[in-house]
Amino acid sequence: MAIRVLLLAGALLVLACSHGATASDPSLLQDFCVADKTSPVRVNGLACKAAKEVVVEDFYFSGLHVAGNTTNKQGSSVTAVNVAQIGGLNTMGVSLVRIDYAPFGLNPPHTHPRSTEILTVLEGCLHVGFVTSNPENKHFEKVLNKGDIFVFPKGLVHYQYNNGTTHAVVLAALSSQNPGVITVANAVFGAEPSIPVGITTKAFQVEKNTVDWIQAQF
Repeated sequence: MAIRVLLLAGALLVLACSHGATASDPSLLQDFCVADKTSPVRVNGLACKAAKEVVVEDFYFSGLHVAGNTTNKQGSSVTAVNVAQIGGLNTMGVSLVRIDYAPFGLNPPHTHPRSTEILTVLEGCLHVGFVTSNPENKHFEKVLNKGDIFVFPKGLVHYQYNNGTTHAVVLAALSSQNPGVITVANAVFGAEPSIPVGITTKAFQVEKNTVDWIQAQF
């Protein structure tokens, strides 16, 4: 009986500890797990390359000094450095992006489902903000200048807008090797196949021709 009580107490303690623990990506169980992008094995992340095959280039990337092409509808460009670019980031729980903005360029409202983001302005001026979850939907916004830092909480809709007449550049760190991105407008109006129009008209409280016009942009 005493053993059963101890086992039950131990199980409850494990559950209590695991309930309080939080992490974006699974914790490391070894020095590194360089991604083997040729492996057919599918896990939550990527399979590990054999340690004897790991080389220094697995932890290296060059290119963030190159400006992204902002000649597009939004006037912005994201250069990602995640596990797809650096295999050594596998299981490390971190990645980077460089974002370039043309004058009045926008990184439109989006979310990172697996990551918090911390952004540093390298050049220019940005109007940034995020919106909290339902039901409050509180909008936090601020104008950032060179050297300023701003945090976007995990999973919340956020944006950056270059409200200046010169180009802007930021470097942002994310708390996942593969943070993911869901751009709100693309997801709703650019889905394939399309979300039924009766759903979008009711959700946005607009007429069908308005939805048709917006969907045509994507």
